[in-house]
Amino acid sequence: MPFDAPASDAPTSDTRATHGARDSVPGARDSADRPQGPPPEPGAPEPGVPPEPGKQAVPALRIVPVRRRGQWIAALFVLLLLAMAVNSLARNKAFQWDVVADYFTTSAVLRGLGLTLWLTALVMVLGFVLGTLLALGRMSSNPVLSWVSSGYIWFFRSTPILVQLLFWFNIGALYPQLGLGIPFGPEFVTVKTVNLLGPVTVAVLGLTLHEAAYAAEVVRGGLLSVDRGQIEAAQSLGLSPWRRLRRIVLPQAMRAIVPPAGNMLIGALKGTSIVSVIAVQDLLYSVQLVYHRTYQVIPLLLVATIWYALVTSVLSVGQHYVEKHYARGAERS
Repeated sequence: MPFDAPASDAPTSDTRATHGARDSVPGARDSADRPQGPPPEPGAPEPGVPPEPGKQAVPALRIVPVRRRGQWIAALFVLLLLAMAVNSLARNKAFQWDVVADYFTTSAVLRGLGLTLWLTALVMVLGFVLGTLLALGRMSSNPVLSWVSSGYIWFFRSTPILVQLLFWFNIGALYPQLGLGIPFGPEFVTVKTVNLLGPVTVAVLGLTLHEAAYAAEVVRGGLLSVDRGQIEAAQSLGLSPWRRLRRIVLPQAMRAIVPPAGNMLIGALKGTSIVSVIAVQDLLYSVQLVYHRTYQVIPLLLVATIWYALVTSVLSVGQHYVEKHYARGAERS
C-alpha cells in the first residue's frame, strides 16, 4: 500500500533560505512583520512601539492658518466707500444724467472730440520726431549740438505750458511781421504774424515744442538702456551708424521708450484741454460753449469727463499690446 509522508511543521529548504536572508539583514524581520499603512504623523510614536519610560508621546502639530483681520477690515472699508460713491452718483439729481445723455453725442461735442484727437496725434508725432533729433544731439560728441540740445530741453521744461501758449498767441506784439531772407540783408518773403499764426497753429506749435523737450529725455533714456556691447558688436560687423540705430539700437530701446511714451500720449490728450484758453474749439471748449448758453455746467463737464476717460482707456489698452510686442525678446519662457 502506498505510504503517505506525515505532514510536518518543519520548514522546507526554500523557506529556510528566505528566513535566513531576512534574519541576516538588520531590521528586515521588523519591517516585514510591521503592518503597512500611512506614515505616522510627525512626532507620533511608531505603531506597536511603546514610548520610552518616563517620556510622554509628543502630539502631532496642528497647522493654523494666518489670520488676516486687517486686510479684511480694509477691504470692507473700501467696499463701503465705493458703495457710498455709487449711491451718490445714482441718487444725486444735480448730476442730471438725462442731460448728459442728451449732449453726449451732439455734433458740437463730437467735433470738439475730433479736434482733440487730431491735435493729440499731430503733436505726439511731431514732438517725438523733434525729440529724437534733440536726444541724438545731446548724446553727440559735437559740443555745439550737445549744448544747444541741452539748453532747449532745459528751457521748455522750465516754463509752464500755459505761459508758452500765451506767449506764442501774442507773438504778433513782439514780431508784427515774419520774413525770410539773408541775415542783416534784404528779406525775400514777408508775412504778417496775425495771418500766419492762428489759434490752431499756435496750439500745434506750442504743444509740439513743449512735448519735444520731454520726448527727448524719453528717447535718450531708451538709447542709454541698450547695452554698449550690442553697439560694439554692430560696429565690428561694419554696419553704418544709421543702420546700427535702425536695426540694433532702436528695437531694443523701444522696451524702455514705450511705457513713458504711453504716459506722454495720455498726458498730451488731457493736456490739449489747455488750448481752450486761446479759443481753440477742442472738446472742453465745445462743452464750455454749450453750458455758457444753457447754464448746465455740471452735466456738460461730465460729458467731457466721460469722453476723456473712454479715450484714455482705449489708449491704455493699446499701450499694453505695444509693450507686449516689444517685450517678446525679453520675456522668460
